[in-house]
Formats: sequence, structure tokens, C-alpha cells
Amino acid sequence: MKNAQCKKCLKKFYEKDIYTIQQFQYRKTPTYEWSIKYFKKLGIIEWDSFCEKCMSFYAKESEKRWNESNI
Repeated sequence: MKNAQCKKCLKKFYEKDIYTIQQFQYRKTPTYEWSIKYFKKLGIIEWDSFCEKCMSFYAKESEKRWNESNI
């Protein structure tokens, strides 16, 4: 049963396929602390659910913003 909903695209998906920004704690850069602040500005909290496609978008976008802020 598709009972989870992506906060970005609003598509329904299976609960076992949920992605959250907590997954970013395992990447080296940007730091997790920076990521939390970045997503908070976008109105995204640690427990918001996303589908794989939207999570990939946010991973790339946040890395891009990190690189721009550290030039």
C-alpha cells in the first residue's frame, strides 16, 4: 500500500522507500549541521518524507549551494 507522500512532488510511495534529510549525515560535505540549517530555510525538517527522485534533487542542490558558499 502506498501510504507515504513526498513533501516536494506530493506523489505517494511505499513507506519502505522513504528518504529524509537525515541521510545527509553520512556525507562529508556539506556538513550535516550546514545541511540542517540549509533545509530549515527551505521549510524542510529532518523528518519530512521524500521520494528517491526528489531526495536526489535536494542532494545535488544542497551540494551546489555549499560549493557556492565556500568559493
